[in-house]
Amino acid sequence: MKTLLAITALGAALASGAAGAQTITLKVHHFLGPQSIQHTTMLQTWCNNIARDSGNRLNCQIYPAMQLGGSPPQLFDQAKDGVADVVWTVAGYTANRFVRSQVFELPFMMTNAGATSRAAWDWVQKHAMDEYKDIKLLAVHVHGPGVIFTKNKPINRIEDLRGLKMRGPTATVTKMLANMGATPVGMPVPQVPEALSKGVIDGAVIPYEVAPGLKVNELTKFASETPRGAPALYTTFFVVPMNKARYDSLPPDLKAVIDKNSGRELSAFLGSTQEGNDVPGRKVFAETAGYTITQIPAAEVERWKKATDNLDDEWVAEMNKRGLNGRAMLEDAQSLVKNYSR
Repeated sequence: MKTLLAITALGAALASGAAGAQTITLKVHHFLGPQSIQHTTMLQTWCNNIARDSGNRLNCQIYPAMQLGGSPPQLFDQAKDGVADVVWTVAGYTANRFVRSQVFELPFMMTNAGATSRAAWDWVQKHAMDEYKDIKLLAVHVHGPGVIFTKNKPINRIEDLRGLKMRGPTATVTKMLANMGATPVGMPVPQVPEALSKGVIDGAVIPYEVAPGLKVNELTKFASETPRGAPALYTTFFVVPMNKARYDSLPPDLKAVIDKNSGRELSAFLGSTQEGNDVPGRKVFAETAGYTITQIPAAEVERWKKATDNLDDEWVAEMNKRGLNGRAMLEDAQSLVKNYSR
């Protein structure tokens, strides 16, 4: 009987060890193509890191271009509901859901993507975690300076935008475009090429890094950029949520691997990597025959700031309606960005 009990206990221990060593594959979903830096570098590096730190017990299968179905605005809920284990998406693709977090999309808030992404992580932990209560939040980040691309005429002054149908990614950015005299058209970035080619829009605001992959250099003739090193015209707020049940199901040591590879520094890596790809992206436009790149002078940028100043006040008023101290929250975001940008 003792021998039988010992054999049974040994078998149970071996089975438990085998289960503990089982490889877990996370389904990672996003809306850009397999050649995008988001796929090949940003998400792949995260996957490589969790594989390394878990001794290959955690692995990823990355699904680009909405291969698991649905549309970009549905990605956050796909993580919440378990269609995917992890997603990378734009928070503002689901309107009015992440209004607090989108403080970082206000005009001329962003300095550089690494610093602003660190600030955004800290700020969300303090002010906006209830926007993410249904998921495990891995990172938040922004992209590099947004650029204005147009088909038929350059944008040199704010008056040049008047009446143009301009694509914006989120409600915050479309409000900015409206303040500047454009007719804003909200849409996820994968829809931009078709919208440009069919004349649905006259131009779009997007960063340089993603534009060549969308053939914007072929579909437009002009780019207008604000000075590098100064606060950017706009940026977009991204989130990397993980399915909460999937995270909770992991053994403690694998949860620790996820935690180690989440947070402020992952946010900064994602933001800095995406902004770093602006350089080769801009080069494509500079080398496209007949393409014109205009840098908006500082005096004109000041006019753009005045035209969009009220958006800060509108965001503060919206926070106040929700029973929050909007002014203090805005000033905290600005202070964090400033401190991380030093």
